[in-house]
Amino acid sequence: MKWQRFILAFIATICLLFAGNALAQTDININNTNLIRFGGSVTVPENQVVKNALAFGGNVTVSPNAKVLDTAIAFGGSITLQKGARVEGDAYSFGGKIVQEPGAIITGERATFSDQHGMMYGSDRGRSSFFAQYFFSVIFRVSAAVVAAILGLIVLHTSPKFLLTLATKLHQSSGLITIWGMGAIVAVIFVTVFLAITLIGIPLIPLLILTTIVTALVGSLGVALFVGQRVIRNGNWSLQQQFWVGLAIVTVFTLIPFFGGLVVFLVNLFGLGVILLWRFGKEKPQIAAE
Repeated sequence: MKWQRFILAFIATICLLFAGNALAQTDININNTNLIRFGGSVTVPENQVVKNALAFGGNVTVSPNAKVLDTAIAFGGSITLQKGARVEGDAYSFGGKIVQEPGAIITGERATFSDQHGMMYGSDRGRSSFFAQYFFSVIFRVSAAVVAAILGLIVLHTSPKFLLTLATKLHQSSGLITIWGMGAIVAVIFVTVFLAITLIGIPLIPLLILTTIVTALVGSLGVALFVGQRVIRNGNWSLQQQFWVGLAIVTVFTLIPFFGGLVVFLVNLFGLGVILLWRFGKEKPQIAAE
């Protein structure tokens, strides 16, 4: 049964990667008025009028004399309005900047939410830029680990059975947790798209993202305890010590260049999944006596 669960988790992760790759190659054009791209950039052709232009993991470019009637949003990229281009509504860039060439106009609000940790920039920078980005990334992830350590100790002192339950679920239902995590990520993506398209739902996007981050953070505490328990099987170690060891191991792996990003993704995937399974799942984990 143990190997079957790991095989199921592995297959589900592979399916997620293939599904994500297929989704990244897909353009969505709703009624020829909404241009949406996952995993790439969006370009509004010259002299064309669209309602919304949304790019997830890329840039939004509004060509000369083209027009966006409502909203232009770039998640992980920049927005560029070329000469004579217009955005009648708002323009938002998460992780990039907004560039207006002469004659370009943004009628509504414009705002940038730049990433300061070197995680959302292209790979065409120089070597010095790479090391600078990696340095800020290390600071960010170590700071996140410190926050997780403090939060984990608080939870372990106030409700130790909670993290123990999460770790037990990860051990007993890893495949099911992977599926829950995949579903959560897909749901967040599509809800974000829906909120962006409706325009009035845009103010709810930061709340959705914050809720997702907090949920993944809490779930990652259970992941850290689970890792610590797998590494330390000596019954003389307390839950706090197992949690510390697991968190240290996870943090070190997240600091490895390139590979660290995959570790962060998997920790968040399992963190989201285990919280959702704990909240909505019907199975009660069999917690071994400490």
